[in-house]
Amino acid sequence: MKFLAMTLIPYGPDPVTGIQPSTTERLRSVVDNAVLAEELGFDGYGVGERHERPFLSSSPPVILSHIAARTSTIRLFTTVTTLSLLDPVRAFEDYATLDHLSGGRLELMIGKGNGAAQAQLFHVTEEDQWERNREGYELFRRLWREDKVTWSGQFRPSLDEAETWPRPLQQPIRVWHGSATSQASVELAAKWGDPLFSANVTNPIEPYAALVRYYRERWVYHGRDPVDALVGAGTAGYYAAKTSQDAISTYRPVFEARQAAFRRQGIPPVFHSLEDAIERSSALIGSPQQIIEKVLRYHEQLGHEVLNLNADGAGLTRAQHRATLELFQSEIAPELRREIPSRPFPPAIA
Repeated sequence: MKFLAMTLIPYGPDPVTGIQPSTTERLRSVVDNAVLAEELGFDGYGVGERHERPFLSSSPPVILSHIAARTSTIRLFTTVTTLSLLDPVRAFEDYATLDHLSGGRLELMIGKGNGAAQAQLFHVTEEDQWERNREGYELFRRLWREDKVTWSGQFRPSLDEAETWPRPLQQPIRVWHGSATSQASVELAAKWGDPLFSANVTNPIEPYAALVRYYRERWVYHGRDPVDALVGAGTAGYYAAKTSQDAISTYRPVFEARQAAFRRQGIPPVFHSLEDAIERSSALIGSPQQIIEKVLRYHEQLGHEVLNLNADGAGLTRAQHRATLELFQSEIAPELRREIPSRPFPPAIA
């Protein structure tokens, strides 16, 4: 199994101290966390894309470029690039440039995105967002592979023998499709033979497992070998300590602050308590052995080879954040790597 650490860069007061960092401090902490993830042996680091409060993740290419300059081996993920909002030509230019600057360490993950603000900012509606995502991706993959592209579509001006620069370093890049609730992204991934990444965050496992099963069915429908299907999955939170009691007591303020934020936004929480979330959600809170057993249970239904830790460090001191990631790498990751084989990621290009 491979392991990523990721962030959507939520921005608000610390759930324990109540202190809110400056925007500059918060963004720099993301880069520092990526450096730490590489130091500790994580395989990848992901930065999401949101265009509304309370997130500071509106510009993943810029942040990942800074991370690329501070690291040398860790894979750099977009979790996810909201391609439904972007001009695919401009997105290609940004990410092809980042691919060079990172030494070919870029792993794109695309999705249609969510949130009401993006409709106001980009004039993307619920009715057209999936079609925009599909059309944008199919143009994007051609731009990555072809030196000159002639194309026409519904949502951007047509292209006639268009050249895009710079040409990317990876030929071609691997593009993951982020999936949360809809079969549309699943079908797109299976159609083009791309890996799927299940969000696996908001709900119990059942709807996510159903979408992964559908992906594997559609993969075979499109004439592909089922062995080649590749799946990753996220988590709703992570904190490990030597004992479950210590883990729960430390993580409880983080969980309760998140629940309070949901209520302020008018979103009814799916899990009514931390204990309920530990039991029924993908949150990995507890002792190393408890976390290992939970990941293995989820793997029985998802068959995932890549695990994405939502390990941003909010509500933790720097020492606590480092200690829990060190514990993951020393006692959890080795066992999961032994139990769950995974295909290698491409190495960095010198």
